[in-house]
Amino acid sequence: MKRRSFCMAASALALPTGATWASNFPNRPVRVIVPYAAGGGPDVLMRQMAPALGEAIGQPIVVENKVGAAGVLAAQFVASAPADGYTLLMGSSTHLILKILQPTLSFDPLKDFAFAGNMSTSPSILIVPSDSPYKTLDQLAAAAKAAPGKFNYGSGGVGTGAHLAAATFAALKGLQAVHIPLRGSVEITASLLRGDTQFAFPTAGTAVPQVKGGKVRALAVTSTKRLPELPDIPTMHGLTGDPLTIQESWSGLWAPAKTPPDIINQVHAAINKALKSPAVQAKARDGGSEVETSESPAAYSKFVHAENSKWAEIIRKGNVTGG
Repeated sequence: MKRRSFCMAASALALPTGATWASNFPNRPVRVIVPYAAGGGPDVLMRQMAPALGEAIGQPIVVENKVGAAGVLAAQFVASAPADGYTLLMGSSTHLILKILQPTLSFDPLKDFAFAGNMSTSPSILIVPSDSPYKTLDQLAAAAKAAPGKFNYGSGGVGTGAHLAAATFAALKGLQAVHIPLRGSVEITASLLRGDTQFAFPTAGTAVPQVKGGKVRALAVTSTKRLPELPDIPTMHGLTGDPLTIQESWSGLWAPAKTPPDIINQVHAAINKALKSPAVQAKARDGGSEVETSESPAAYSKFVHAENSKWAEIIRKGNVTGG
């Protein structure tokens, strides 16, 4: 046998096949890359979930924060990692939106990842200052329509959930409202109270405590159903009848695209088992989210693709550009 042929044959014998990789998985700690800063809502949820996820999967979960470019750096890092299940991304609706707004980004959320399962979901809430004269969505819309360019809405930046929900509202009601990108979502309430903005759509985690504290008034939520924390507040969908007003930020676990299906199935099963923990559910609720699992990796993949189409239509209808 020629030396080259011998070496190739020996390498083939030495390297495990995909099936072998899957059957041995996991035999060391699994990393979950979080594209958000430590201490933020998604990071806290992932760290709260990590012990239960590790117990379910049979190895410790190591949570690593890789912050930068609004989540792009983390996505690129995981997309180029070995497809062996040991490096996962806390992927989210944000990654879809980023790619739609910036098609030249060097990662593709639909092609570069295998989707294991969903973990949590969180809507936005339409709020106004507590002393605002507007007590319903229609009252706010009528006033804003009567004063083109005079009503401002704040958000944590271009392409955030607060921005897209408000842009959708403005487009549906024919409003000429002005978007004011702030330095972060924590600035939204302060902007309202100063009078710099007249309405906003922060996430539930930001808005609910402010509503309960009496600083702001809630007019509608972007979830599919009313929130248990604010049972008297109607949904945008119920008020408008337009399905595009159902807008919920969500997160799940993604792996590099060529990760073997058996590994993806194991991760999916571990997610669903971990999310049964009352402690994890309580922590999600404290952060304004609800745990939400997927029936299977295939179902989650179908959901992600459908969400991508929906967000693209939302961005088109709201005439949102940049990112």
